[in-house]
Amino acid sequence: MDQRARAIGRASLVALAGNAVLAAAKILVGLLTRSLAVVGDGVDSFSDVLICLIGLAASRYMAKPSDREHPFGHGRAETLATTVLSFVVFFAGAQLLMSSVRNLLDPSPRLMPEPGALYVTGFSIVGKLALAWSQFSAGRRHSSDMLIANGKNMRNDVLISGAVLLGLFCTFVLKLPVLDPLVALLVALWIIKVSLGIFFEVNTELMDGNRDGGLYREIFEGVKSVPGAGNPHRARIRKIANLYDVDLDIEVDPALSVAAAHDIAVEVEKAIRGRIDNIYDVMVHVEPEGNLEEDECFGLSEESIGCEEEEHGT
Repeated sequence: MDQRARAIGRASLVALAGNAVLAAAKILVGLLTRSLAVVGDGVDSFSDVLICLIGLAASRYMAKPSDREHPFGHGRAETLATTVLSFVVFFAGAQLLMSSVRNLLDPSPRLMPEPGALYVTGFSIVGKLALAWSQFSAGRRHSSDMLIANGKNMRNDVLISGAVLLGLFCTFVLKLPVLDPLVALLVALWIIKVSLGIFFEVNTELMDGNRDGGLYREIFEGVKSVPGAGNPHRARIRKIANLYDVDLDIEVDPALSVAAAHDIAVEVEKAIRGRIDNIYDVMVHVEPEGNLEEDECFGLSEESIGCEEEEHGT
């Protein structure tokens, strides 16, 4: 975990430096050239600076070893950081949206932006493409949802800057300065959409959920591969940073000794670890064959996975 946390920290530092330069350039040039759309693009880049600072703090905290209060370690710091990231992005979009609406409703004459706004926006597109690539690359290499979310955010920033560039071009060609705040408004709506997407995506992990039904199928197939292990049920998977924590019940011959039943459980754990990468822990609870507990209401069984697939037409 320490090596992974350090790698995430380095990727966050790269993104921090790049976004700081782009944010300062766009806000300064946007103010000097009277382009609200460019200023809004700069505000979005400044929110990325805050996001990178959050990522740095999370990478340091998640590297801490487990303790009495956090026996599962501190990997969830990444999940919490990604949640905070979504709120920061939403706030930036909401602020830009309000500024754009106020500007559109302002009856005073509008001044044309200056050509410098075009140049800084083109520079921003090139810079954001490089930063997005670095975040995606590091995120996939280290299975970091936080870095991948940041990469998505920066990829969307490229689209935002492209929209700003198109709006500025049309403003100069058509001589309609009203297009600048209108593009800024559309940019704001896109930023808000991205923030909601990040939040709902990370919310599953925050609530100990899992969208990958294939992981459960791998668990059940692993149990089937172990002689003496049957009826896998109450299976639960939750994610801690990039690692999976697995709980499940199995049934064995009630005539077996405790030692023999334990050996089967160990083999089940090995089978699951062999089928699923990045396992944090596997907890196998052994029950006598035919055991029925009517109050069991947690986790999934092979039958419930099958029914779920039929409902979704898969």
